[in-house]
Amino acid sequence: MTAMLEMRGVSKSFAGVQALRDVNFTVEAGQIHALVGENGAGKSTLMKVLSGVYPAGSYEGSIVFDGEERRFRDINETEKLGIIIIHQELALIPLMSIAENIFLSHPPSRFGVIDRDAVYRRAAELLAQVGLRESPDTLVTDLGVGKQQLVEIAKALSKKVRLLILDEPTASLNEADSAALLERLLTFREQGIASILISHKLNEVARVADRITVLRDGRTVDSLDCRQERVEEDRIIRSMVNRDLAHRFPERKARIGDPVLTVENWSVHHPLHTERQVIKNVDFKVCRGEVVGIAGLMGAGRTEFAMSLFGRAWGYNISGKVTLEGREPDLSSVSAAIDAGLAYVTEDRKQLGLILADDVRKNVTLASLYQVADRGVIDDVRELKAASDYRNRMRIRCSDVYQETGHLSGGNQQKVVLSKWLMTAPKVLLLDEPTRGIDVGAKYEIYCIINELAEAGKGVVVISSEMPELLGICDRICVMNEGAFVGEFAGHDATQEKIMRAIMRNVRMSGNGAHNGAARAGGVGQ
Repeated sequence: MTAMLEMRGVSKSFAGVQALRDVNFTVEAGQIHALVGENGAGKSTLMKVLSGVYPAGSYEGSIVFDGEERRFRDINETEKLGIIIIHQELALIPLMSIAENIFLSHPPSRFGVIDRDAVYRRAAELLAQVGLRESPDTLVTDLGVGKQQLVEIAKALSKKVRLLILDEPTASLNEADSAALLERLLTFREQGIASILISHKLNEVARVADRITVLRDGRTVDSLDCRQERVEEDRIIRSMVNRDLAHRFPERKARIGDPVLTVENWSVHHPLHTERQVIKNVDFKVCRGEVVGIAGLMGAGRTEFAMSLFGRAWGYNISGKVTLEGREPDLSSVSAAIDAGLAYVTEDRKQLGLILADDVRKNVTLASLYQVADRGVIDDVRELKAASDYRNRMRIRCSDVYQETGHLSGGNQQKVVLSKWLMTAPKVLLLDEPTRGIDVGAKYEIYCIINELAEAGKGVVVISSEMPELLGICDRICVMNEGAFVGEFAGHDATQEKIMRAIMRNVRMSGNGAHNGAARAGGVGQ
């Protein structure tokens, strides 16, 4: 096949830090080319060079598209040629309709006036093309993340896409939505549309990619032709991290003590639809030195459960009893929950976990300002020392603690979030999707931190959509569905099949009108 795109000898630096070093990258027409590597390896930087976010003159090397060397000045020039990038953070306006979002920058018009009939007619055609059955006038805010991804792809198709760049498109999707999106890429391949797929999910990459290129430290270190070679995850991981990960999960000898957190008959209603009970009279506990996983499908109520515990940060008409170290704590607010010894690491670190425009130092100390203040005034020296200590302890890769947090890789941002909460000296940590959107090397480091916390006697709760992750790091796994716990397994006895069987059995029982409590009782330990 002929090369649609060639990037030759591309190098790019930021303030003396070399992000890309003589990278070569080629995409053929109608090819799905996967780009993988650790966070900070240079994947997003390379794609920003390609898409015109970083204009010609700000990098070294050349870009050849359709056989002609190009010097893109901005993203508008690349879009005119059909090079469209969809970032991990979707660029949609929630309170506008699907049709308005698709044609926001280039609406069909007649005599200088927007042709609304053409907008909605064309939007309906594009939605059918991506397999989305919603009406074009549906507000984006009423769609799930998976469907919002399809709206972004429909928007790309409206611009006559020829090369589609997707940056971690399935990071926030459940398995069903991820599978649907990958099938759509295969369909586009048949239509002659080339795709560049950036992903940390190597099983998905292996499933759809025609070629895989591995970046490490800003360099191209490996390239596999999936049509000619057998794709081995171990080889890809070895290329990514420059070492063997014989065991994806660090070993730990659990020393489990007495219960540190006990939740009884916990019930939570939706804050807007107050008649709807989201968490249904659940019982839960975690012991000192124990890592407890919470498994479940998207919408099972896992995040809502954790947030309702953490100072009633979510929910309405919350009832039930919580015991922390044998006493009933004050959990009436987030600040009270922190003082009581709870910490919650949100699943959305960029929106809710960090202030990206602030430096590492301020983010680390944000939840513990009293520790670095003297009579209400921040002591810069104490703040610097505290942040530097956590930088070293957590192995945060940054130039110094004054570096802007938004410039760190995803894995290092997650370490900053963990540092912020560890500084509060919590007794129990609630970790919601702690490794979402980070690479295998950074995941391993996060797992080691979780082990260290457990060995220090903390109670650790891990909510994760990746069942292999829960099976690899948890001492016990609780299964949640429709706001109730429907199964519980010892870590050594759990399997993906058992977890899914507990979920699906409850779905069938709910469909037959069975009570969730009965399903919970029947699901434990089976």
